[in-house]
Amino acid sequence: MTKPALTLYLAAPRGFCAGVDRAIKIVEMALDKWGAPVFVRHEIVHNKFVVDSLRAKGAVFVEELTECPDDRPVIFSAHGVPKSVPQAAQAREMIYVDATCPLVSKVHIEAQRHADNGLQMIMIGHEGHPETIGTMGQLPDGDVLLVETVEDVATVQVRDPDRLAFVTQTTLSVDDTADIVSALQTRFPAIVGPHKEDICYATTNRQEAVKAMAPKCDAMLVVGAPNSSNSKRLVEVGARAGCTYAQLVQRGTDIDWRALDGIKSMGITAGASAPEVLINEVIDAFRDRYDVTVEMVETAVENVEFKVPRVLRESA
Repeated sequence: MTKPALTLYLAAPRGFCAGVDRAIKIVEMALDKWGAPVFVRHEIVHNKFVVDSLRAKGAVFVEELTECPDDRPVIFSAHGVPKSVPQAAQAREMIYVDATCPLVSKVHIEAQRHADNGLQMIMIGHEGHPETIGTMGQLPDGDVLLVETVEDVATVQVRDPDRLAFVTQTTLSVDDTADIVSALQTRFPAIVGPHKEDICYATTNRQEAVKAMAPKCDAMLVVGAPNSSNSKRLVEVGARAGCTYAQLVQRGTDIDWRALDGIKSMGITAGASAPEVLINEVIDAFRDRYDVTVEMVETAVENVEFKVPRVLRESA
């Protein structure tokens, strides 16, 4: 029986970014240096496959520092942590390694600089997301106000409309954020923004590739975890860019084949914490059922690399 033909568009860039790569490497190098167990506060990156594979090597994932013993190393996740967390680790004389993505750290530094200049902060982000908690936790309680939508901007209560600055979560939708920034600037003309966009290069690049790919596709799958902010944004961007069926899948076994009945073209991309092995698993699942022709949709080439902390380089 001949398989139906399918054009499979593969977005580039897709999958791992430099910050995720670095965070995973930090856990692996810490295990090499100190042996198991190494504790990790929060999922190192939002991907079950990655977390499970590190757990198998001896990483123990916890939500709070209080769950960690004093005598074992602890790693802080790529999303960043409130200032109180490293302070508590220092007070307990723990060995800790900060795997916060350098682009998230840049936002932390920005927030502190604005606060030092007497400005109240507004953060554009998702409530409860670890990155938002980490960034807001750089300053005392109440010094950072959170807005999630354009509607929130209309009701936010500030100390002084002339002394404000804003930062954003690094994994948001570029287009949605632009609308919120515009609303902030309309309501608070004196508000100070970042020198350079807070949304990270990897988020932006993956969204641009999806925008280029979506109009060609009958359907689109984003490989990523349900708690991954940047993966969920890719689904939204794809749907908005003209692909009526855009879905998030964690791996090949999650594909809803009935929903894809009759498709001629398929788009595949992956969030920044999804490993290539899961993307290949999805592609292989399509090869099993279709006569697949793969076409790359490349909108940028990434060659960013972040160094791991010196404490781990010294042992290498």
